Amino acid sequence: MKLSSQAENILAQINTETKLGDLRKIAKGIKKDHELAMELWSTKSFLSRQLAILIMDSQLLSQDLINKLDKDMQTHPLNERNQLTDWLMANQLTKGRKTITLIQSWEDSPSTLQRRIFWYYQGRLRWMGQTPPPNNEELLSKIESQIEKEEPEVQWAMNFAAGWIGVYDKKCRNRCIALGEKTGLYKGKVVSKGCTPEYLPEFITIESNKRNL
Repeated sequence: MKLSSQAENILAQINTETKLGDLRKIAKGIKKDHELAMELWSTKSFLSRQLAILIMDSQLLSQDLINKLDKDMQTHPLNERNQLTDWLMANQLTKGRKTITLIQSWEDSPSTLQRRIFWYYQGRLRWMGQTPPPNNEELLSKIESQIEKEEPEVQWAMNFAAGWIGVYDKKCRNRCIALGEKTGLYKGKVVSKGCTPEYLPEFITIESNKRNL
């Protein structure tokens, strides 16, 4: 794709020193420009794709387009791929009813990234302090039966969802703790200062105590 002069000018502002805050400033100046977003996305650059996500028009994010973005993200290393996936979810997919409906259809998607988004979204519904849907036990049963067979990036999102179910739903708390003990996922993993360990028994204990739950 031959880039427009606007796209070229924006790319000239992005380099290895560019931070996420810098991308947000650039995006704020652009606001919403889906055509420009697709130009930036076509460059295959990680930072350009992060910026592209910020200026996309969520109303134009069909399942077909998301499948294309998904395929493109598969070319990135795992860490970048997960960041782009979560960035797309947080900045676009959770912003409108149409895209939320798509997220909710991805539980059994053949796409690893779309399954990750489904489970991460379920965790966010609880983490953000909203009244969660009344399906904690159903979701937990699915996590218990599937998490050990899932891809690592989906396992993380399932574990995240189970953690917040355990924090906010006392009826399910012991099941969530037992799940963590059974899988051993993230046990002993070192986290940054100020961050909560991802091992479910520790995570649930710390986060529920913080909230006096």
